[in-house]
Amino acid sequence: MPLVTTTEMFKKVYGKCAVGAFNVNNMEIIQGIVDAAKEENAPLILQVSAGARKYAKHIYLMKLVEAAVADTGLPIALHLDHGEDFEICKACVDGGFTSVMIDGSKLPFAENIALTKKVVEYAHAKGVVVEAELGRLAGVEDAINVSAKDSSYTDPQQAAEFVHQTGCDSLAVAIGTSHGAYKFKGEPKLDFPRLQEITALLPGFPLVLHGASTVLPEFVAKCNEYGGELKGAQGVPEELLHKAGTMGVCKINIDTDLRLAMTASVREHLAVNPADFDPRQYLKPAREAIKNMVKHKIKDVLNCSNQL
Repeated sequence: MPLVTTTEMFKKVYGKCAVGAFNVNNMEIIQGIVDAAKEENAPLILQVSAGARKYAKHIYLMKLVEAAVADTGLPIALHLDHGEDFEICKACVDGGFTSVMIDGSKLPFAENIALTKKVVEYAHAKGVVVEAELGRLAGVEDAINVSAKDSSYTDPQQAAEFVHQTGCDSLAVAIGTSHGAYKFKGEPKLDFPRLQEITALLPGFPLVLHGASTVLPEFVAKCNEYGGELKGAQGVPEELLHKAGTMGVCKINIDTDLRLAMTASVREHLAVNPADFDPRQYLKPAREAIKNMVKHKIKDVLNCSNQL
């Protein structure tokens, strides 16, 4: 089975659940994610940030994802996460990705529309789908660094105009999530009335949540136990993400929880086995930790098991 786009995935899950979009950086992360999706019989989006693409190289990631498809037979979409300009989107379209995100959220509204439309026209001619973003999430992750004062929620009326003018295939909206191991002030909340207004103006149109890691306490505790500095970190409560998946959100991005699961496992292994210098010995349990965490996300948070 070749790589697929997200089009049919989103049609199937709309209003019921969201597909997990998991960031990948190396072989063990990819293996852990796809093994979990295979066991849960779930559709899957593997996504690559500009930082991951620079770290692992485009061709290595392509071949690893192609191997995952051949090994599992899963319908997998390969997505560029937070493409910052036309050139990187073009490179990923030409290089075999089936989905790209153009992030013009930092631009004025009209400039965001113009840039997104340019990417859409190029990608659609090649059979590739496009995610865009309107509104800005606070937080830090890879090259994304937005202060709280510079963040902004998505305006529903602008969202409808943006989609109609650009022809994008999905839209990342800002309703209260945040990149990274965010420390909320008070109780974490999502603006569901705003989300409901957006879906009413764009019926049937797939929406996306970025910054949706829940920062699972067990991984934070384990990281801290073995030398981490994550005290006070918290993410989006799982029940809020579950609800969003029934309200037009078809794609939920998860990165920080992958990093925490892997790092916690590696820290623990090396603390318990300080003389161990074989990467296979600490990466094997790290891969298993990722697999178990992703299974939990698919089954209990995204509610996306058995959606193939």
